Amino acid sequence: MSGQGGQDAKFFQRGKIQEFRAELEAAESKDKKFTKRKTVLKKIVANITMGNDMSPLFTDVVQCLGVPSLEIKKMVYLFLVCYGRSKADQIHLVIPSFLQDCNDRNPLIRALAIRTMSYIPIPVVTEALTEQLRHCLKDRDPYVRKTAAICVAKLYTADPRKAERGGFVEMLRDLMLDTNATVVSNAVAALSEIGDRQDGVIFKLNLTVANKLLAALGESSEWGQIYILDSLLRYVPEKHEDAELMAERVIAQLQHANSAVVLTSIKALLYLMNYMENRRLIEYICKKMGPPLVTLLSSGPEVQYVALRNILLIIQRRPSVLKNDVKVFFCKYNDPIYVKLAKLEIMYRLAREENAKEVLAELQEYASEVDVDFVRKAVRSIGRLAIKVQPAADGCIQALLDLIETKVTYVVQEAVIVIKDVFRRYPGKYEGIIPTLCENLDALDEPEAKAAMIWIVGQFADRIENADELMDDLTYTYLEEPVEVQLALLTASVKLFIYKAQSETSKALVHKVLKWATEEVDNPDLRDRGFMYWRLLAINPTVAGEIVLAEKPAITTDADRMDRGALDQLLLHTGTLGSIYHKNPETFIRNATGRALADSPALNAFSRQVLVPTARSTLPPSAINVPGPGSADPQKPAPSPVPPIGPTNGISKAAPPLSEPEPTASLIDTSASQESHESGDGDGDNDEEYAPSPAGGADPYANLDGAFGGYMGDEPRPQMNDMMFRVF
Repeated sequence: MSGQGGQDAKFFQRGKIQEFRAELEAAESKDKKFTKRKTVLKKIVANITMGNDMSPLFTDVVQCLGVPSLEIKKMVYLFLVCYGRSKADQIHLVIPSFLQDCNDRNPLIRALAIRTMSYIPIPVVTEALTEQLRHCLKDRDPYVRKTAAICVAKLYTADPRKAERGGFVEMLRDLMLDTNATVVSNAVAALSEIGDRQDGVIFKLNLTVANKLLAALGESSEWGQIYILDSLLRYVPEKHEDAELMAERVIAQLQHANSAVVLTSIKALLYLMNYMENRRLIEYICKKMGPPLVTLLSSGPEVQYVALRNILLIIQRRPSVLKNDVKVFFCKYNDPIYVKLAKLEIMYRLAREENAKEVLAELQEYASEVDVDFVRKAVRSIGRLAIKVQPAADGCIQALLDLIETKVTYVVQEAVIVIKDVFRRYPGKYEGIIPTLCENLDALDEPEAKAAMIWIVGQFADRIENADELMDDLTYTYLEEPVEVQLALLTASVKLFIYKAQSETSKALVHKVLKWATEEVDNPDLRDRGFMYWRLLAINPTVAGEIVLAEKPAITTDADRMDRGALDQLLLHTGTLGSIYHKNPETFIRNATGRALADSPALNAFSRQVLVPTARSTLPPSAINVPGPGSADPQKPAPSPVPPIGPTNGISKAAPPLSEPEPTASLIDTSASQESHESGDGDGDNDEEYAPSPAGGADPYANLDGAFGGYMGDEPRPQMNDMMFRVF
């Protein structure tokens, strides 16, 4: 192979169209073994590979189809794949050769012809393909059948209605029961591709076919196994025992050498575990999934990153999978930064009281690295660890103080940010470190760090003797600060005034900041907050204190967790691009269909509570139900009609009627009807109803210049009779 590759390298030289045409014409004479034509075609294919336009040679190359040589046919068909679509006016010249090759004695030529035709989505070719594809799907040779199965998916892409009317979907269904494992896997791949389209059939499996697909796993190729395992997500177990037996058969695939097979097997197991009730078996499966995931981390950095992003999802849903393997995720010195950051997040997720000391020691090491982004994440992870694991909080605070002593600017700023959250998590416990933080006030120049420090000064102004002086210095550049810092300064100055109402400095400071916020700032959020504080202080400073200094809920780690329903959805895309982005494919792939757990009697109660409905955005012109082979599954009640979105002029539009279920088990449900949405599902947030403001009311912020009369030397005159509430 290497010698052949070295010989073919000479063909990769830019050539001219006239030269190639002349060589093809000269090769027609005295070319008994077709050596000259092979040489010229190799040059043409090499130029196509290099990006040169060879389409003017269309008629000359097509004439070579009559040569009885498989190698030449392959190159001509490759040429047609590249330029057949752009030469729609000349493609009719090739149709007779296509039809002749589809009936050739050699199965390789038959498969090559049908495959090339499927790559040219032009009506004249599609018409010729339809009848030939029907014969090839029933060909005696499995190689032709498995090629024809993929061609059905391409035909469906070119003309979905023609594929459905021609009965090709039903023929694919029959191929799933073929005796050849490769044919079975290709049929599953084609049906999966069709089922993933918004306008495609709804591809579902029953128990009989799912078991037959599992039986074909052992003889399938690696990619065939991936398609078969992925198709198991289209089977909805009706009994706990069905899911448990199927999971036991899938577990063996966890030992596969191919990382994609391993991840797809884990996806299938995670899906089936939602329909199990045997806790011992679930724990056993979780235990078996750990070692294969750890093994993936010995691969290259790219595969490692894919594995780490998937692990991050898995451990949020099933923490027991890797609960004792936190050391595996300790970073190596030569790991790329994207791998280090992914490992850092997983270390935090796996941290608990038993391993908190080890994790903290590792994070302290990372905080002395040279990569700035990595150090920032490490420092922030120390603070998050303190919030998550209470027994480790003392050690984390000491580690953060040690890092502040280094006087490294970005380290100090990250430490201040996380210490603010620690104060919220453990009120009244660590306020003794505030003087240390105040010493580093001048080192803060980033908005988030500055806002965090301002919050600390305002929140604990009663414990900081020179809080008014610090706030006066911080507000010196108020109008030049980012909005985040301005909001923090506004709230902190109000807190300072409430704590030290008798201080002339705090009185002048709060009045100055409120004037700036309401008169010289364009940001509406900042201006509205300034008006709100001003009115509160003008009416009753005592009530204002109760509101502004109200006891705040303690920070928890619940915000770090992904919503359970969304997590269950993402786990159905394990091993795909969606699991790396942590987004459902329909959000970034056009016409992709969403996946969600399907309800059934076997679905466990917790998963049922967070079911996320999915719906197809379009309806086909007609609904088709294809009954599948195998024993009938228990009948399900017919789905309820889609409720109307909303009345229009007092008239509600009725939902399109749904087709009646077939009495036999449904293998492929080709009705792409929308699943009904419950109007009050648990995931939707109902908008609050706001009372509209009176149209002709007086300005509630009138006479604000005198609002501080009680403590600024003039009488306040709040307009109580004209007050109204506005929601901004």
